[in-house]
Amino acid sequence: MSEPSRRASELSLRELARWTWRQLTSMRTALVLLLLLALAAIPGSLIPQEDIDSLAVTRWKEAHPELTPIWERLDLFSVYTSVWFSAIYILLMISLVGCILPRLGVYWRALRARPPRAPRNLGRLPESVAYETGESPEVVLERAVEVLRRRRFRVVTDDEAVAAERGYLREAGNLLFHLAVVVVLVGFALGGLFGYKGGVILIQGNGFSNNLTQYDDFAPGSLFDPSDMEDFWFRVKQFDIEWITEGRSAGQAREFNAHLDYRETQGGETRDYDLRVNHPLTIGGTDVFLIGHGYAPVITVRDGNGDVAISGPTVFLPTDQTFASFGVVKAPDAAPGQIGLEGTFYPTFVLDRDAEGNLAMPRSAWGEPLDPLVSLLVYTGDLGLDDGSPSSIYVLDKAAAEPVLKEDGRPLRLDLRPGDSVELPDGLGTVSFDGIERWNKIQISRTPGKLLALGGVVLALVGLLGSLFIRPRRAWVRVRRQDDGSTLVEVARLDRSSGADPEAGARELAEIVDALAGAPQEERS
Repeated sequence: MSEPSRRASELSLRELARWTWRQLTSMRTALVLLLLLALAAIPGSLIPQEDIDSLAVTRWKEAHPELTPIWERLDLFSVYTSVWFSAIYILLMISLVGCILPRLGVYWRALRARPPRAPRNLGRLPESVAYETGESPEVVLERAVEVLRRRRFRVVTDDEAVAAERGYLREAGNLLFHLAVVVVLVGFALGGLFGYKGGVILIQGNGFSNNLTQYDDFAPGSLFDPSDMEDFWFRVKQFDIEWITEGRSAGQAREFNAHLDYRETQGGETRDYDLRVNHPLTIGGTDVFLIGHGYAPVITVRDGNGDVAISGPTVFLPTDQTFASFGVVKAPDAAPGQIGLEGTFYPTFVLDRDAEGNLAMPRSAWGEPLDPLVSLLVYTGDLGLDDGSPSSIYVLDKAAAEPVLKEDGRPLRLDLRPGDSVELPDGLGTVSFDGIERWNKIQISRTPGKLLALGGVVLALVGLLGSLFIRPRRAWVRVRRQDDGSTLVEVARLDRSSGADPEAGARELAEIVDALAGAPQEERS
């Protein structure tokens, strides 16, 4: 290949940029990116997300230790703030804007354009009618203008014909739908940039103030400003549960209600609110949600010196629908050695037997604490709390700890009911089960762009309805004076929408002809 021809076949940088822009802003690319965004959101609905439920993420990591490093590298625990999800999101925004802006100019020119002139032979159109009348052409044309305008056609006239068109809003509805998608994306982006989402677990009777130090987990937006956090306080006064008592779901919670009292500002009036699932408390631009609940056994650990090493309610995380819950108690200050407890709380303890009469695995038969029992394994030694490294309160580091054994060499398991106290071997101390408290998982979120996103959804529905049900169509009326003095009137109609109903078109044409003629006339195709 010669040098000139080789150079002619190459794209310049400008041409390459133009080609890339055309590909990116094509409707096909926008649809592909929209599909990719939907597919990219699937992991966020299947895998627990840090900014939604950090407790569920912790449990998932404990259950899948081999997959956890891979999932973390892929940002699958924070899908919606990951680099790859943001890249798809931004490309979709650019593609949609690039699609809409040129079409706005085309639509604006079409909106100002005159309806096309009447074809030379209206009888060749699939929907046409001709009839003769004794009225003058001027009278017929004047009536045609009036009839078509009454039917909301845009009308222009010339010497012997009337051209009319309607249905311009169909394309406007299509553009409105695409513009609304951009509005929705902008609304979500504003919420992700300037908003925040956090969670806190509150024991019944405890309160919460809206500042960063009070949160158990907190996920701010990239441009979040702590000064935007609204000043309010609330407290869980009481927590009520309605249990299912019949059927296969007996023993599960039907609904639950956290009775709050709250103040919107310091020193403000204290008000009451019943916080339920899907019934958040809205304070200014902040929403408070009830997303979970469980039990917190009150456990006291005394060390070998008789001093209280730890005492109070400990959050246990539910593992099934009967609220059998897993939890950890850590006593790092106990002497002569640190004490760690790990086990399960059963609200209604049941120890079944198998078909041969042997004892099977314990379980909870009911979510309500009718016969509560906590079963704990005991560990002593270094619990990994002295080096200052962060650790989960729901995980017991047993790498440098040893299980406490019974005389027969088996691990010591404490099965305690409320009021029970057990002395540990080797002078380690005592463990007592003092009672049961309830906890609530509360989510607090501020999403500045949610109203904008809601407005975008409404606009999208309006635009979609317009693009589906508005039918663009044209109509023409031509009049000619014949040699015998009568007037030949030709009326034709053309539907420009695909999948149009032929019967509806025929009815509209007949209505226009009847309105022009005033009474049935001799017709010819």
